[in-house]
Amino acid sequence: MRADNEPQNSENSLSQEAGTVPNGDGPNGDGPNGEGSKGEASKDAERLGVRVVAFGGGTGMASLLSGLNERVEEITAVVTVTDNGGSSGRLRNDFDIVPPGDIRNCLLSLSDVSPLVEEAFQYRFSEGEFKGHCFGNLFITVLTRVTGSFEESIRQLHSILNVRGKVLPISGEKISLVAHHPDGSKSTGEVQITKSGKPIQQIELRPSPVLLSSEVSEAIEKADYFVFGPGSLYTSVIPHLLVDGIMEAIKKSGKPRIYVGNIMTQPGETVGYSLSDHLSALRLHGGEDFPDCVIAHQGPLPPEMLKKYARRGAAPVVNDLGEHDEFSDVDVIEQNFFVGGDFAKHHSEVLGEVVASCFKVTH
Repeated sequence: MRADNEPQNSENSLSQEAGTVPNGDGPNGDGPNGEGSKGEASKDAERLGVRVVAFGGGTGMASLLSGLNERVEEITAVVTVTDNGGSSGRLRNDFDIVPPGDIRNCLLSLSDVSPLVEEAFQYRFSEGEFKGHCFGNLFITVLTRVTGSFEESIRQLHSILNVRGKVLPISGEKISLVAHHPDGSKSTGEVQITKSGKPIQQIELRPSPVLLSSEVSEAIEKADYFVFGPGSLYTSVIPHLLVDGIMEAIKKSGKPRIYVGNIMTQPGETVGYSLSDHLSALRLHGGEDFPDCVIAHQGPLPPEMLKKYARRGAAPVVNDLGEHDEFSDVDVIEQNFFVGGDFAKHHSEVLGEVVASCFKVTH
């Protein structure tokens, strides 16, 4: 799913227009250096000799990768592949493939291609049989058929797009999310989960277990830091925690685990959540000592923007960790990540700088 700091931003819930989609399967980008677009300033930043594994999906992950790409020696993005809406969902159903949208965005965030090539990969059709489809998604689908597997198509795209780093799917097979609600009911699929309007008690992956791939396992063993988010709590971040053996491998490494909190709550997932509620959900699925550090937004947002979000049931995520003793061992870093635009998004350069500063302090 898309990052949960945008109001109702899934591509299946908003109409699309022809042209470039800056990032995400919905109208989520906000121009240069916004969340989900590649920044330029970091190219002059000092590159730290650390290996980072980032877990997430949607525009939040794309923003993080854009901000960190030129700041660290090696970055591996592990991406959720559970989307069942929009272009990705249609291709998943029609061609029995892993949904490609979030993978596409992350590859482009770490790519070194001409603006024309990037624009082409993000182009979305507005008419005909391809209406709603993004060219990049179609390209990945074709490449999957040509190479014989989704995972091999992604490996080939690293060369085609001149990707610096690695982008790995959480699984090379189709998987679905199932949400358990307090009333005893269940919702299956990202779209159905967010449309249910019910509080989420717990998330599971199906079919289960989803096995930890050798490539992701190797990246975890070599990593110096792990970063989770920003992005939809239940549909972009928590799914990673449910892969069989992944949290045990991360904990065994002993390396710092950083969670980047969202700026706004998300209708259909985290309505009414404070930052402590986010961490409680993470610990329920990932273990009682997770994470080691939290990066949280702290700063004003335009009143008119807040009204727009409020009409959709979203509000700023309040940092209340200091009020809960169970989180006293979690380091908290606060920063203003909003620098303008129509959505409350993490600015990629600011996000990259703040996350990299954590590496400088502890490495």
